[in-house]
Amino acid sequence: MPVVNIYDAKTQLSRLVKRARAGEEVVIAEAGKPVARLVPIERPREPRVLGADRGSVRIDDDAFAPLTPDELTEWEDAPVFPSPSPTPPTPRRPRRRTPTPKRPQQRTRRR
Repeated sequence: MPVVNIYDAKTQLSRLVKRARAGEEVVIAEAGKPVARLVPIERPREPRVLGADRGSVRIDDDAFAPLTPDELTEWEDAPVFPSPSPTPPTPRRPRRRTPTPKRPQQRTRRR
């Protein structure tokens, strides 16, 4: 388990992350005292099993049946985009930029 100072950890972070990904544990120290540990995140990986959902999904026999004339008309006449709202939104007026007040110049006295 290597111990790395914070300055070195900042300059070599990508290398340290690669080492942590490989399974190595890296300790980051400040003035020689350990303050943090860089460890890999363990993600449980289960292999996928083909056909695991077999029998749990059911499709009705009429799912791929042709549409009735009424359904076909309803489908073809449906709007692609929703209709606009009855009252259009009011446009926003652009902000007016107010000039910043100028500060009076201070006079300096000469001695």
